[in-house]
Amino acid sequence: MKKARNKILIGLGLVAVGISLLVFWGAGKGSLPVLSLSPWKNMVDELEIGKACTIKDEKGAVVTMLSRRVRPGDEVITAEGKHYRVQKAAGEEAVARFMGMDRDLLAYGELFSKMTAPASKVAWSTRPVAIYHTHSDESYLPSDGRESIPFRGGIFQVGDSYKSQLARSGTRVLHDKTPHDPHDDNAYYRSRRTVAQLLKNNPIAVFDVHRDGIDDAAFYRRIVSNQNVAQVRLVVGRENPRMSANLDFARRLMAYANKMHWPIAKEIFIAQGNYNQDLLPTALLIEAGTYTNRKEEAMRGIAQLAEAVPVVLGITGPSSRPGAPEFGKPVTDPTARQSGGWAALAWIVLLTIIGGGAFLVISSGGWSKAKERLRYFFGREFANFLGPRLKKIGLRRRLK
Repeated sequence: MKKARNKILIGLGLVAVGISLLVFWGAGKGSLPVLSLSPWKNMVDELEIGKACTIKDEKGAVVTMLSRRVRPGDEVITAEGKHYRVQKAAGEEAVARFMGMDRDLLAYGELFSKMTAPASKVAWSTRPVAIYHTHSDESYLPSDGRESIPFRGGIFQVGDSYKSQLARSGTRVLHDKTPHDPHDDNAYYRSRRTVAQLLKNNPIAVFDVHRDGIDDAAFYRRIVSNQNVAQVRLVVGRENPRMSANLDFARRLMAYANKMHWPIAKEIFIAQGNYNQDLLPTALLIEAGTYTNRKEEAMRGIAQLAEAVPVVLGITGPSSRPGAPEFGKPVTDPTARQSGGWAALAWIVLLTIIGGGAFLVISSGGWSKAKERLRYFFGREFANFLGPRLKKIGLRRRLK
């Protein structure tokens, strides 16, 4: 009996030693954070490719669609600032309650609408921005020929477009193309090791770039800033202690991106899950269009989003893109900008007339002499200029 008990104790001791060695090995490999999470926290529960869960409000109007299983407590913040929380979810349908306008998003929109200083040419922060892809197989059917290409999906080129636009602003970019296949829930565990390696470079933000899996390309396709693009969705995991900071960053990014290119950021989706966002308060998941969009649309769309990133992160100063609409108010009248241009032209003409009149009065030595010059010009000089031309016109008419 005593020997049996000793064997059990020895066995338990060996198990404890094995676990300890595993933990220390994980720490040495930079993957210890992986062991700190419960398995369910990174579960995605994505739907089969081509299927979508539709979220409707209490009146039956569609709020959004996405290729993932939706749960009660998930939230949506639209580009206009409408805030919804899912109350019921069953199968591929969910009902969300309207929570009112999101005050924080609207406040950021108001703040950014007043930022008109030219962009700084000197970087305020030299910390890099990091990009990686948990689902490295994701592709775009019309451009890549398949919706999934293991280990070398078209999503890498979308990440390249994001990187290129960031680099144009002087931002340092780390684009990690480590594959994390297969496309399953454990992909987030594998990509967590990649993030742990990227964090050694002290990045100011980390972006996990994906694409959605709904069948409706038109749901994302828009003309934004005169370009055919696929809109982007920002996803925040609500199962991590940094959720509030991640969500604040998402609000700031959507507000400023939509101030520059309305409405390139379609919405923020707050989902059950972690998405490795507990590792950094400025970690976000981006969905660039869906698999039925052309890859080029997604590349243009994410490039427009990238223009806002350096400003929101403090890498460069604020910028003002001429013609950008007021936050939350898209330009629906195609003549709206034209009328603004004519108004500006009218002011230029008026100021030119006033300035010319003032110069004439000063150079003539007084108002009375200035009037004499004007009479002389519109009388004799103007008549001499138009007279021969008017005679020719009259002659031509008589010949006809």
